[in-house]
Amino acid sequence: MPGVVADFLAQFVDYRKFALYGEIGTGKTTFTKAVCAQLGVEDTVSSPTYAIINEYQAGEQVIRHADLYRLKTAEEAFDVNIEAYLDDEHYCFVEWPELIEDWLPEDMIRLYFETQEDETRRVVVY
Repeated sequence: MPGVVADFLAQFVDYRKFALYGEIGTGKTTFTKAVCAQLGVEDTVSSPTYAIINEYQAGEQVIRHADLYRLKTAEEAFDVNIEAYLDDEHYCFVEWPELIEDWLPEDMIRLYFETQEDETRRVVVY
């Protein structure tokens, strides 16, 4: 996956905000882990399902990984300060963004993850 992620980052070099859509097990967290590795994160990258937001450092870069799966309302997302993370200059990857769809930045890159019949993954970028 390193080559795919390097190509992805090169294609979206001017973007820092990414919404990740897809069912459980389609590769959203795996993709984010690979991006963090490519950017130089040395810490263990894990799913933020219970923490809601994990933050990593890669040199001067900050990478935030949010998982809104357990939240029930947009207000809960705002309670964890998601709007600030969507409005700063740092990387932010948001899994299960449907809850805050109306508040996502217009220029946010949207990635749709799908599992194919042969168990491979397909990612469509908008």
